[in-house]
Amino acid sequence: MIIKNQQDVTEAVLAEAARADDPRLREILSAGVRHLHAFVREVRLTEAEFHQLCGVIARAGQLTNAFHNEVVLAAGSLGVSSLVCLLNNGDNGQTETSANLMGPFWRMDSPVTPNGGSIVRSPTPGDPIFVNAWVRDRDGRPVAGAEVDVWHSSTEGFYENQDPAQGDMNLRGKFTTDQDGRIAFRSIKPAGYPIPVTGPVGDLIKAQGRHNMRPAHIHFMIYKPGYKTQFSQVYSSDDPNLETDVQFGVTEALVGRYVAHDAAGEPAPAPDVQGRWYTLDQHFVVEPGEARLPKPPITGKADGDRPVLTVLERRP
Repeated sequence: MIIKNQQDVTEAVLAEAARADDPRLREILSAGVRHLHAFVREVRLTEAEFHQLCGVIARAGQLTNAFHNEVVLAAGSLGVSSLVCLLNNGDNGQTETSANLMGPFWRMDSPVTPNGGSIVRSPTPGDPIFVNAWVRDRDGRPVAGAEVDVWHSSTEGFYENQDPAQGDMNLRGKFTTDQDGRIAFRSIKPAGYPIPVTGPVGDLIKAQGRHNMRPAHIHFMIYKPGYKTQFSQVYSSDDPNLETDVQFGVTEALVGRYVAHDAAGEPAPAPDVQGRWYTLDQHFVVEPGEARLPKPPITGKADGDRPVLTVLERRP
């Protein structure tokens, strides 16, 4: 089509999109073109703003590497990751779900660990926590033999792949549910942490006057054939940033009770624990579907100097 005016552009692109053989691709591409062109018209995007936007997208790709994923970080900071999750779980967005964000820090091949074992693999400060988790189906029946990946940040705010000072795969482990659908492990109670703000995601957050903090949480990934693979994050009920999570991930179903104990009055499950310790009991419900693992957002570990964490204040 020879373009006569700005309306012709959309019609021409949609005509070409309609040529796609795959019906789902055709649907997504056509809808994407309509919404994208409508957005450009609604805000009357200037040429300078268009080039700036292209630069932001290019920079997000350039900053994505084996141990950092700026693109996934951006999707979370715009609420897209959370929206996609909630639309695709809980009976396609109709009911509450224990599914949550995958996040940008999941790695494959975490160490296989026996139930009751520890995922602390190098010296890591923090209060001990003993976690029990149960996996059940929609009818409340235990799901035995499910693989459950677990991972979380240190109390200093780093996942091991970000931090050369931590041992490889520290605070990561893979467990298998028993006949009761249960796993158990020992770790340290995680703390909230700031997401990186050295790239375009940081520029966006600063422009909005937002903080860059994630509330403390532990990640779980549940995999078993016959069930849809589920990613979850269990957030600590005592964290001050539950209401303003920079990644919009906190749901009521996943605010966990991290219960504090004192070894002086209540002995811990392990004899070496003194002082304060915590427990967490959590239940997950998996849905029938395809057991499929996504491509890991990261594949390696950073080396060199430990990164500097920057904390942004939330503007009143």
